[in-house]
Amino acid sequence: MEAADEEKAGNGHAEGPAAAEKRGGGGRLRGCRGFLRRNALVVLTVSGVVAGVALGAAVRGAALGPAQVAYLAFPGELLLRMLRMVILPLVVCSLVSGAASLDTRSLGRLGGIAVAYFLGTTLLASGLAVALGFIVRPGAGASALNAPALGLPGAMPPSKETVDSFLDLVRNLFPANLVAAAFRTYATEYKMLLRNTTSGNLTWEKIPVGKEIEGMNILGLVLFALVLGVALKKLGQEGEDLIRFFNSFNEATMVLVSWIMWYVPIGIMFLVGSKIVEMEDIMLLVTSLGKYMFASILGHFIHGGIVLPLIYFACTRQNPYRFLLGLITPLATAFATCSSSATLPSMIKCIEENNGVDKRISRFILPIGATVNMDGAAIFQCMAAVFIAQLNNVDLNPGQIFTILVTATASSVGAAGVPAGGVLTIAIILEAIGLPTNDLSLILAVDWIVDRTTTVVNVEGDALGAGILNYLNEKERKDKEQELKEVNVEAVANSKSEGETSPLVTHKNQVSNTTSPADPESKESVL
Repeated sequence: MEAADEEKAGNGHAEGPAAAEKRGGGGRLRGCRGFLRRNALVVLTVSGVVAGVALGAAVRGAALGPAQVAYLAFPGELLLRMLRMVILPLVVCSLVSGAASLDTRSLGRLGGIAVAYFLGTTLLASGLAVALGFIVRPGAGASALNAPALGLPGAMPPSKETVDSFLDLVRNLFPANLVAAAFRTYATEYKMLLRNTTSGNLTWEKIPVGKEIEGMNILGLVLFALVLGVALKKLGQEGEDLIRFFNSFNEATMVLVSWIMWYVPIGIMFLVGSKIVEMEDIMLLVTSLGKYMFASILGHFIHGGIVLPLIYFACTRQNPYRFLLGLITPLATAFATCSSSATLPSMIKCIEENNGVDKRISRFILPIGATVNMDGAAIFQCMAAVFIAQLNNVDLNPGQIFTILVTATASSVGAAGVPAGGVLTIAIILEAIGLPTNDLSLILAVDWIVDRTTTVVNVEGDALGAGILNYLNEKERKDKEQELKEVNVEAVANSKSEGETSPLVTHKNQVSNTTSPADPESKESVL
């Protein structure tokens, strides 16, 4: 019996390490499965980008016609249409519910911090782009470049006067028709009239004419939603029902967004693949405009990879790259769609679920940031202005540089959050500093490449701004709770000391003691 027991014990000791190794392998497998389950959307999105590049490279040699390329891009077009479908309810409902959930003091404080952050980061981005433009000199020695040599169309969108551009920005803040603002925006065009002068000569005069063009007036909708949320908050009890309606509408929209997100990897794959197939002669563009592309993407990398994380770290003392790790899906969506507005639904979902940002903060600040915070666009526009100036052998003086910085910061506010939306605002900067706009076709030739990193930096700036505001809001709430606890502790201590020293309280205690049921004689004497 003892030998058998020893043999069993020996076998048990012999099987121990193997069993432990088996259990360790099973634990690692379960951990891997858990990681994939938690980050399935991120893995699928990154895989979609890689698969899109492979698909485009494989199909590129098939010499597809425009119709076949359109068919190839159809699944990606569906993704863009679905994302744009939820922009209107998401922006309006999230801003109304966000403004109504914050008290007026918090709304003003957070709004002031947000405006300061947006303006500060955009100015930094513009200054960085101008400095890089003078260091790299992307337009030096490229004066022989022209649109026909690269096979590019010479026709450009009509330029606008700088004053009319800013007046249009203010007009769009106050739409005349709120329903029409959902799909139309105001823009100034020009009509040439032949007039007689006093000397009898005939001259052409350019007359500004207002016109409604296709495109959502997101600025007007944002301002209206904010004011409506504040008004509902002021109504008090009477506005509660409408606030609950917008909250429910917002939550339902987020459910739709969560469903759409699972289609994102498929749509991204076909968007990237079709764009690669559309390229005609990428080597000619890279060799001709390579320095401009390098300078722009380098500016985006420095601002998005160093400057913005440093600002986040300085404000929160937290790791910014861990914060950005939870936003891989919206950043990949921004890279594929080139649209800040289309990235907004996935950004709100991921920043709340992965990074724990308060819903009141994210749904208040992200829609505003997607409209007015365009750090990447500011870099792109300033670099393009410096590039075109060097292309035309124009030395920029300090006054023109200051004009570029201010105009780029202001015009990026009104830049449309759609693909190639920033190209039109470059014309404003060129007009402001007196440069020709006929070279903008060169910018359009590589815009589809640079616009991807532009959009990534745009949405990254919005996300880090929301993270900073969330940290400051949480810090203020904890400070208030600590002050309240200290006040309560002091109140309890004061009441005890008062009970020991006050003769009135002592007298009451004595009366209560004398009238206790344990002393019936004193009770009778009182009676």
